[in-house]
Amino acid sequence: MTGPTRRTVLRAAVGVACTGLLAATGTADARHTDRGPEGRLRIATGESGNLYAAFGRLLADQVRAAYPRLSCEVIHSEASVDNIRMLQAREAEVALSLADIAWAAYDGSAPFGRPVPLRAIGRVYENYLQLAVRADAPIRNVADLAGHTVSLGAPASGGAVLGDRLLRAAGLTPGTDVQVRRLLLPQAVRAMRDGAIDALLVSGGLPLPALSGLGARRGIRLLPLASLLPRLRGTEPSGPGLEAVTVPAGAYRGTPEVTTIGVANLLLCRPDLPSPVAAALTDVLVRRATHLVPSSALGTQFLDARSLISTGSVPLHPGAVVAYRELHG
Repeated sequence: MTGPTRRTVLRAAVGVACTGLLAATGTADARHTDRGPEGRLRIATGESGNLYAAFGRLLADQVRAAYPRLSCEVIHSEASVDNIRMLQAREAEVALSLADIAWAAYDGSAPFGRPVPLRAIGRVYENYLQLAVRADAPIRNVADLAGHTVSLGAPASGGAVLGDRLLRAAGLTPGTDVQVRRLLLPQAVRAMRDGAIDALLVSGGLPLPALSGLGARRGIRLLPLASLLPRLRGTEPSGPGLEAVTVPAGAYRGTPEVTTIGVANLLLCRPDLPSPVAAALTDVLVRRATHLVPSSALGTQFLDARSLISTGSVPLHPGAVVAYRELHG
């Protein structure tokens, strides 16, 4: 089962899934009897118009409200790969990343040269891989991009890494069969509008404001991607982290329902993040889940007891483990 048949809509999923957790928060309430941990918390997110940034702002707001001695700053970036490198460079305390990129970093697989020491706070929501073409373009699937120009996203984004694999899974060689550009989302939207590119790939929530604007002006269509999942899963260790998801009809003006690829997002940190801070972040993810939903989001996300702790090969931070046990038993 995929899409809405497997998950509820965002707000419903968050509200219902947290009911069981909140019934077991007696111990966790003790965490609020004092003023909580203190320190600086820099959250590496993504481009300013993407779900990463919106989620990061909401998370920072809720952390400040619950733990006023934690100073929160949202940092915009090129997303997953860039964010993990910021953790390495100690330029951020926590960061968002596509799960497959996080697992590659932890294992030392490409695009990382060696294992990156990482811990997870939780598996927070799901990204939708969206490959958009103009509504009137004679491009119906990924293979039809042969001879065309596509933007795969910012160079240090997880979407760009996955986009390269996606083209190869469709039998296309980037740079030979398809001309590839690596543009930030606003640049890609302008290039698409001006006819400089024929397609753009972005990984994010539903709907993305930038794509909504482009759809309103020129009309767009999303290409189906789920048929490429068997090849993607068979060639990469991160393949099991990919799944088929359904973009509902009307997510963008005039677009039909389409099945694409979903990738979970992890909230990551370094192993040396103080345990009280990790516990505080976990507490916010669970207790304030309904406040972490961007107002424009139509997509679905995890944020429930079972999926929050499902972080794959990246282990949970010990402080997060303690908090989950207090919250859920």
